[in-house]
Amino acid sequence: MSVSADSEPVSCTVKPPVFLQLGDAKTDTVKSGVCIVDVTLPFGKSVNIEEISFKNFYTAYVTVRLLRKVPGQEAAAKWTTALRDLALMENPHTEGGSQDYSSIHRAQMQVVPDHVMSVRFILRQPSSAWMNFNLQEIKIFQKEVSDLLSDLTLVDFRPDLEGLPDPSTVSSSIQQMWALTEVMQTNQTTASIGRFDVDGCYDVNLLSVP
Repeated sequence: MSVSADSEPVSCTVKPPVFLQLGDAKTDTVKSGVCIVDVTLPFGKSVNIEEISFKNFYTAYVTVRLLRKVPGQEAAAKWTTALRDLALMENPHTEGGSQDYSSIHRAQMQVVPDHVMSVRFILRQPSSAWMNFNLQEIKIFQKEVSDLLSDLTLVDFRPDLEGLPDPSTVSSSIQQMWALTEVMQTNQTTASIGRFDVDGCYDVNLLSVP
């Protein structure tokens, strides 16, 4: 499912690309064909990602890694690979797909992209025909609140409720009991009835209400 046209991307910071070099940095170096691009979210904020969109610039393959919060451990976070070596060009040595717009959807990812604090793109271009490569116009869209609510079920909230009566049936029974109690309180008499049993039996005439 694609995000709607009027959806706003999440506020984030796209850091400049870092190219991995071969050789000594003090001497002549050769680009390895690998580039790292980090995208950070506002400090202290995490996002449930629905979609990531971008414009390619001569990148042949992209791997996506996510820094996600560890459930139950507020201060802990862990890097996981969400997508590995997605092909963005038909052939690294030709122009096909080199400047296309692309989207990575939530369903394509190998891990659930929730509670994400940072996104790392690992770009590869094995062809020496392109000296520079990158991703442009990177946008991250978060999962809508309505979608989150539609994913939730009663079992999600309380797994221990499995096997219990249907809540609507229980509610209906409680309402009936409440109504019966109200009727009894309205029609109750202040006279003391007492016990009319004799040897375990009741005299019907004594139980009759005038």
